Amino acid sequence: MTSLLPAPGGSPGNDVLRAAVLHRLDLLDRAAGHADPATLLPLARAELNRLADGWRRLLRAHHADESGRCAACRPGLLARRWPCPVWRTAHEQLLGESLPRRTRRGPA
Repeated sequence: MTSLLPAPGGSPGNDVLRAAVLHRLDLLDRAAGHADPATLLPLARAELNRLADGWRRLLRAHHADESGRCAACRPGLLARRWPCPVWRTAHEQLLGESLPRRTRRGPA
């Protein structure tokens, strides 16, 4: 069920990491669709805790810095304004709704 684009060139270690993560997501997709309730309930409890913890750690890294830019996305002059794509994706996935698109501001 993996629908992500192929990994760009990189080290074999990155390919192994990527494959392991995508395999786990596929396993969870299959369990959600086909596991019996006695198997699914303990799995769901464990995975929900891990999922929430993972989102929290990811979102802590993507906090706004003192200039209102994401501290993790492209540091420096090209840094993204907060909320960055990671926070926008979290909002969409966890709350089921998208944030309104920002309008570009040109030079004053």
